[in-house]
Amino acid sequence: MLRAWEHVPPSALDQLVFQALVPADHYLRRVKAILDFEQLRPLLAECYPSSMGRPAIEPVLMLKLEFLQYHYNLSDREVMEQAMVNVAFRFFLDLSLKSSVPHHTSLSYFRERLGPEQHQRVFDGVVSQARQHGLVKDRLRLKDATHVIANIALPSTIRLVAQTRQQLLQAVRGYAGSRVASEEAKAQQIHETTADLSGEERLLQRVVHLRSIVGWVDALAAEPPAANDTVLTEALGLAHKVLADREPAPSCAKADKVVSVHDPDARTGKHGDWYQGFQLDVSMDADSEIVTALDVQPANSDEAANTAALIGHEEASQGNDVAAVSIDGIGYRGDVLRELTDPKSLNLEVFVPPTERPSLERFGAEQFTLNDEGTVLTCPAGRTTASWKRNKHDSGKKFRFSRATCAGCPLRDKCLDNPEQCSGRAVNKSDYEAEYRQAQGKAQTEEYRQVRKEHPRIERKLADMVRWHGARRARYRGRPWVWLQGLLTGIVVNIKRMVRLLTPPTLPLRAELAGDG
Repeated sequence: MLRAWEHVPPSALDQLVFQALVPADHYLRRVKAILDFEQLRPLLAECYPSSMGRPAIEPVLMLKLEFLQYHYNLSDREVMEQAMVNVAFRFFLDLSLKSSVPHHTSLSYFRERLGPEQHQRVFDGVVSQARQHGLVKDRLRLKDATHVIANIALPSTIRLVAQTRQQLLQAVRGYAGSRVASEEAKAQQIHETTADLSGEERLLQRVVHLRSIVGWVDALAAEPPAANDTVLTEALGLAHKVLADREPAPSCAKADKVVSVHDPDARTGKHGDWYQGFQLDVSMDADSEIVTALDVQPANSDEAANTAALIGHEEASQGNDVAAVSIDGIGYRGDVLRELTDPKSLNLEVFVPPTERPSLERFGAEQFTLNDEGTVLTCPAGRTTASWKRNKHDSGKKFRFSRATCAGCPLRDKCLDNPEQCSGRAVNKSDYEAEYRQAQGKAQTEEYRQVRKEHPRIERKLADMVRWHGARRARYRGRPWVWLQGLLTGIVVNIKRMVRLLTPPTLPLRAELAGDG
């Protein structure tokens, strides 16, 4: 239940102490001057029932504690300890010198009460205040991502399967206690009898055992009351995924393997080196360097495709219209370019480095022309073919000229890698040829060169979040909670940037602003 804040306000003596001990240019004084936390109160109040439950701790106080925790990179316990003895913290929190502070576990309850979705709205509220100050413009967004290492110890594959089995048995124990005891005895027998076998055989026997358990648990979970058990449903879903990961699969599916039962959302990705965890995806206003949208995805997610979601969320929450976006080379993909530039959707101007392709001695695909229906291809010599099929990536058509069509062609030496080959020429025509040509043309302009000079700002912003605010390693487990961590980090760096931009230049900048360029 949310009630009016019943606290002891700072007395006249407290104010004198604050005035004497908290310098006029202290960072927390500046934060209080430029950010109106009371504007965020309605967002927090939505998470509390108005007339039931125990009286809640003041939510604005809890939000301020979260801000202090992430700005100074503290744990729940450490931020409460500092709030008890740090005069600047008490001034910022509007606590008198006699006021008590909440127990450190209150921060966990507060995070769970708001959840990542409501923290997203708080993040959007801070961006909205930056817009009210006239800081955020809609000229250009810079977009990039960095990696977040999951808060897990990586098990071996054998151990992963064993942990999955044990988690599933624990979830179903209440519905089939004797059957679970029998399966646990069998698991122990497998452990003892396979100790001297090869790793491959040990894994195989555990996988076979897990598959047999999943078989009967599937039948049990289809009937009530087990069908309504969320814990059992999640454990069973995880077991199915772990078993599917052990099956032969196309190479494109290998990167989606579960790496831990303790954080089933974590995946293996590559950011320089291989890592297990997530990626922090950020869109930033190029003019103010305010982070306008932020997301956290599993490490193997499609970073380029997430650009539209970031810009779309910002425009939906702020009611603005972004004009352009700059992305690294990962965004040079036809489907991404089409989605971002679609006049009926985001209608963005996209600045992306085209992939450098080696110069060819033979005719390139761009020198072959399609008819309006896209069914007939004409070569530079004027010969045609209507023989085609979709390419293996389903991103275009692969046309093939017959041997007879290419025979005797005067341009054969300039068209085929080996003019003596028996077959005719094969040509891939992308569905996104127009988008690629547009991106290549833009890359030759002076405007493009100026925009690319601005792009390193987003890399410095990510470095700030990583170095000073602990964004490199996940504090929590599960994608929603790592996303919450990312949102709080984004709130902190945005407030830090607002302070820098709105602080009178006559006041010196203190160490609290370290890392904000």
